[in-house]
Amino acid sequence: VQLQASGGGLVQPGGSLRLTCTASGIIFSINTMAWYRQAPGKQRELVAHISSGDITDYADSVKGRFAISRDNAKNTMYLQMNSLKPEDTAVYYCNAEIGTVLPDPVYYWGQGTQVTVSS
Repeated sequence: VQLQASGGGLVQPGGSLRLTCTASGIIFSINTMAWYRQAPGKQRELVAHISSGDITDYADSVKGRFAISRDNAKNTMYLQMNSLKPEDTAVYYCNAEIGTVLPDPVYYWGQGTQVTVSS
């Protein structure tokens, strides 16, 4: 199983980006999916997560600006980021709890995609 994150880039303050994370491989189920980010010199932090039933939650710093969603038919998760601020600059990682041929679900990480907010 692999998670592939994409969609990062350089954007001006106030701009928007849409991140995508796609799971591939032998997948029986995908439970909770989440986006994390890590800025230089800081710990990785949870940005948003979404349950298999589409219940969402967000870090206070992104509430009202970011929206997480998923397309179960495509094994894909999205993060729509609006009104971006310089402090949103970080490497964004996707994470998912995936049921496979193993007895218990396993958490997988994507490779990260760089988001830079700068004028």
